[in-house]
Amino acid sequence: MKASALLTIASLLVLGDLSAQVSPFAVPERPKVRTFYLTNGTEWILSFPVLHVSRDQVPAGRGGIVRFTPFFNPRALIHWDASARLGFFSGLGIRNLGFIYDVPGSDERFKYRAYTLSLPLGIKAGRMHEVLAFFGYDLDLPFNYREKRYVGGERVDRSSAWFSDRTRHLLHSVMLGVQAPYGINLTLKYTFTNFHNTGFRDQVDGMIREPYAGLRADLVCLSLNWGMHAGRERGRGSGAPAPTMPRS
Repeated sequence: MKASALLTIASLLVLGDLSAQVSPFAVPERPKVRTFYLTNGTEWILSFPVLHVSRDQVPAGRGGIVRFTPFFNPRALIHWDASARLGFFSGLGIRNLGFIYDVPGSDERFKYRAYTLSLPLGIKAGRMHEVLAFFGYDLDLPFNYREKRYVGGERVDRSSAWFSDRTRHLLHSVMLGVQAPYGINLTLKYTFTNFHNTGFRDQVDGMIREPYAGLRADLVCLSLNWGMHAGRERGRGSGAPAPTMPRS
């Protein structure tokens, strides 16, 4: 039941308001200040783990691999602009978070991934819908976890679960970003909650083990998207002229 509800949310985020979609490089229509409006889109994410692996007795940071996830990261934001230069936003999204870990001194590789429900809250400053900066807080709630293990380049094990106890139930992040001309958004996000639940226990061949004991991974994510902070006025057609924004 929970899985069906989350899949429904994901579908709505992907589809969004199709009548409001524009070309990535089109000049968006601008809502009036002090009104609520929506934007939607998707992210391409490059992520890297900040590792502290006490169990392997190796220097912190060893073994982390850059991970590229262009799919599946839909997001919808609701905005409120206090003026032509200051605004606020929140929203809802689905994010593909995870990292790749090569065990030092061996040919063993792990790929960890969790789909999360993302709840951002932030402030933006600059020229609304044009060049601006934004920063804020992001809360991620993991709902689907997957883990793969490779030895010598071949996959030898895989597991997947809904609402798994292998990850922390809440992941806290801070974000900082800029919107460049043509609505191109670049966001740097740091997840300072450990990705895994280090106290998790499972049983393999009758033996109790703690697979994530001594493994800490904070995530640094760099994401790219278009038009997330350049919205269109609801109810206006694509051919309607854009209203003029007041400038200070």
